[in-house]
Amino acid sequence: MRTTELFAPTLREVPAEAEVISHQLLLRAGFIRRDAAGIYTYLPLAIRVLKKISQIIREEMDRQGGQELLMPIIQPAELWQESGRWDVYGPELFRLRDRHDREFALGPTHEEIITALVRGEVNSYKQLPLLLYQIQNKYRDERRPRFGLLRGREFIMKDLYSFDRDNEGLQVSYMKMHEAYTRVFRRCGLRFRPVEADSGAIGGSDTHEFMVLADSGEASVLFCENGECEYAANVEKAAPACATADSGEDQKPLGEVLTPGSHTVEEVAEFLRMPPHKIIKTLLYETEKEVVAALVRGDRDVNEIKLSNALTCLRLKLAGPDTVRDVTGAMVGFAGPVNLKGVKIVADPEVAAMVNAVCGANMDDTHLTNVNPVRDFTTDIVCDIRMVRAGEPCPRCGGALLEAKGIEVGQIFKLGDKYSKVLGAFFRDESGQSRPVIMGCYGIGVTRTMAAAIEQNNDKDGIIWPAAIAPYHAVVVPVSTKDESQMAMAEDVYGRLVGAGIEAMFDDRPERAGVKFKDADLIGYPLRITIGTKAITNNQVEIRVRRTGEVMIIPVDELDKYVMELLGRL
Repeated sequence: MRTTELFAPTLREVPAEAEVISHQLLLRAGFIRRDAAGIYTYLPLAIRVLKKISQIIREEMDRQGGQELLMPIIQPAELWQESGRWDVYGPELFRLRDRHDREFALGPTHEEIITALVRGEVNSYKQLPLLLYQIQNKYRDERRPRFGLLRGREFIMKDLYSFDRDNEGLQVSYMKMHEAYTRVFRRCGLRFRPVEADSGAIGGSDTHEFMVLADSGEASVLFCENGECEYAANVEKAAPACATADSGEDQKPLGEVLTPGSHTVEEVAEFLRMPPHKIIKTLLYETEKEVVAALVRGDRDVNEIKLSNALTCLRLKLAGPDTVRDVTGAMVGFAGPVNLKGVKIVADPEVAAMVNAVCGANMDDTHLTNVNPVRDFTTDIVCDIRMVRAGEPCPRCGGALLEAKGIEVGQIFKLGDKYSKVLGAFFRDESGQSRPVIMGCYGIGVTRTMAAAIEQNNDKDGIIWPAAIAPYHAVVVPVSTKDESQMAMAEDVYGRLVGAGIEAMFDDRPERAGVKFKDADLIGYPLRITIGTKAITNNQVEIRVRRTGEVMIIPVDELDKYVMELLGRL
């Protein structure tokens, strides 16, 4: 390809709407253009990257026995109503009606469609297992689309669904995909971690997210400092080490103390001259069913994902001042579990292990001292509902947990029979009994992976593509297009590269060399091959490695071989 023929309109200024570096560089380097909030046109350079990522994905899905198909974007509402997700999925679901007033949705995911397909075609254990996948557009009406391709309303995704006879088969399929995802992101040249995660609206049991590590990531990942321990989880899922009881002090009589104006844990701790970890933090939440009280230690925070899972609720929000007053009789900041009536109490195990703690008295400006669980209050649920932070012990080996930022690019789920039961996907086993198919689902954000690669690989001059997914491997730059000998050598070099199977761009524009160099760095070609006056004299060319800035002088006759070796290391 010649630059004079390439449709890649570059920008010198950073677009005002671009918030993160991948968004800025994809716009500036001529990869994408915005059509509406969260909706983009992919220009030729972006298409080349997306095709490469997709091809890597296809090869790894096929390696594990996956079979590609293509399902419709427009999905009938009846299937979503049958699964129970039509009302549950919420406003992110794009809904529409056809001319006959029938309801449809634009697919944010395809569990319903694929399960309906299998229930109509699979009826015997002899037809299982199956691994079916597609690479296709998805649609989610994000409340606030932002960060360019990292959170859009239309995006490209690979989703694979596994169908097995039992949980043992599901585990085999799950580990196949775990291996495949590891290979995909490794082949894409990304630094990543698979981490334990929450399944969210998809549902199911076990799930792992694949996180590309980048300082700009929205998600926080906790992982063990011990290199031999593989524990890693996002903060929504991270498990604490086992709670231990407070020091073996004797229980003291329950007391009451005035704490005027002390609404927060910090204020109470300062007023009573005690550490925050001796205080029971009581937060009231409203669900679609009831008001609940969540109890954590004063130096901890409630993990609302864990709390929602413990309550199996669909909606969870912090109670407002009026609700707090109605339930406790006190203003916000003075709630406590002692004599709290008509409210379900969920306590973190650390709270259950506390001795002689402090909590709100359910009276304005008042707290209770020497509060002891069981003796002074009872709980309905005791389970992990707190956020885990860096520096705490690893729940597996006891080493310290470290924290990093990550961008989720893939997730794998064990669905079990969540969809097959409600949608009627059953098969007959060897004895003729009817049983639900056991499912898993596995997604990779293709457009998100492209953006995440840039978040992880960039500098002040532009993108630094890993060679495996770069739009072109090298750009050939003649210093002067007016010099016929330089142009002739550039043509020869370009032809050598293309003939050797190297994807090359020939920058034949009548621009100054500095302009071409800036565009080469902005677009992020892994290699820049420059032909100047010395190249003509010595029959040698200059190769510059984009990632390191290293410059080498190579004889033209050895160029294609040398470039191939370089690309193999990039």
